[in-house]
Amino acid sequence: MSLFMKERTTYQRIEQWFESMVGIALKIYGHPFTFVVALLLVIFFLVQSIKNYANLQDLVRDIILSITFLSFFIIQRAVNKTTTAIRIKINELIASHDKASNDLLAIEEKTESELEELADEHKTKVNKSTAKNAL
Repeated sequence: MSLFMKERTTYQRIEQWFESMVGIALKIYGHPFTFVVALLLVIFFLVQSIKNYANLQDLVRDIILSITFLSFFIIQRAVNKTTTAIRIKINELIASHDKASNDLLAIEEKTESELEELADEHKTKVNKSTAKNAL
């Protein structure tokens, strides 16, 4: 039994490490400096290879791919900003409600398995509440 517990703890540490790496990557991808570096790389790529295009189709393809590549960074920045704003609003609502669980204020710091456990707990609460209201 303790071997299973140790494996689960190791899994949880790996999951926590992965979650932190994802968080770091999202911050990097959404940072304006990253966009500027990507833009400079795209400009450099297009300028260096412009003389090597045999036909217009290759040039158009590479320009479209470059725009798509840069759009990723813009979209990630917008998602980061929106997510942060929503998180702040929800935290304010939770903090202002007397019956709300303050454990949910830092929910974004939890791992995926911890979120699944919380979701199961809330499903159980909803089912109990629904059963009480039905009686």
